Amino acid sequence: MVRRVLGPQLAGKSICAVRLITPGVIAHPRSEEFVEGVVGRRVAGMERRGKFLQILLDDGGRVVVHFRMTGCLLRFTAADLADVMEKHTHVIFELDDGSVLCYSDQRRFGRLWLVEDVETATSGVDAANADTDTGAVHVADVETAVDKKGSRVEKSGSGLSREMSAAGLRVTGMDKLGLEPFDTGMTWKYLRDKLGGRRICIKEGLLDQGVVAGIGNIYSDEILFASRIYPGREARTLTVAQWKRLAAQIPVTMEYYIEKNEISPEDYLKGRGKDYRNTPYLRVYGQKEKPCPNCQTRLEGTRIGGRSSVYCPKCQKM
Repeated sequence: MVRRVLGPQLAGKSICAVRLITPGVIAHPRSEEFVEGVVGRRVAGMERRGKFLQILLDDGGRVVVHFRMTGCLLRFTAADLADVMEKHTHVIFELDDGSVLCYSDQRRFGRLWLVEDVETATSGVDAANADTDTGAVHVADVETAVDKKGSRVEKSGSGLSREMSAAGLRVTGMDKLGLEPFDTGMTWKYLRDKLGGRRICIKEGLLDQGVVAGIGNIYSDEILFASRIYPGREARTLTVAQWKRLAAQIPVTMEYYIEKNEISPEDYLKGRGKDYRNTPYLRVYGQKEKPCPNCQTRLEGTRIGGRSSVYCPKCQKM
């Protein structure tokens, strides 16, 4: 949602200044180096990799943001900032069109990184490797796509490409991310190989960002309900049929809720980036003690791995 709303608004804008209110939210490099490193650079676009948002810079770097529980990005006009700025605003990026981009985070768990790309020789980018949620980003005559590791790859007539460096992937933790929900390699065999031998609940497995990147607590409940799998079942006990249902439902469920979460820039700003439009379409999450949408059995709740979970005891038998 953030990328789809703010990406087009920020593309082509230059960062004129940065007001760093809470230096502690900057994870890398040091806070003063972060400020010096972004001022004067132009935004080329945005990408998503798992739960990481990447603000691409036109000269080959990127600001990486992880929102954690309560972080958000909001864009205001500079004139309105004093009246509308969130109480827990930590970073303000001043842009050359007179607007400001504010990072706020009530619980202050989120982090920002500035990392540089590296140039590598390339023979081109396979379009099949592009992230289907972000697509390609085109800046001038440079074609941009996303490889399977979530790094931007640009190609031009020079035969050189730019992608996030190994150091950048490592410092942000993105080197540990698993496949995206829409990746063609995200098959039932992949899931079974990653989770089939582990003594953890299948819901914990889905929340493991090193297996599938981008699935959170809400969507894991919805995916398991659609797959008819009890969330507390040990991953190693799943049958082949269940692995197949699970692998099929992950992209279907994610695509459905992404589409339902479409929001206009005006409504995004009005809701302070926290108004999720897909909430009315959730079938089990947040619906404890309500009737199951399939069989009318009362939905039950439990805690798995410290996270709340809702399921149907009839459709998702233990």
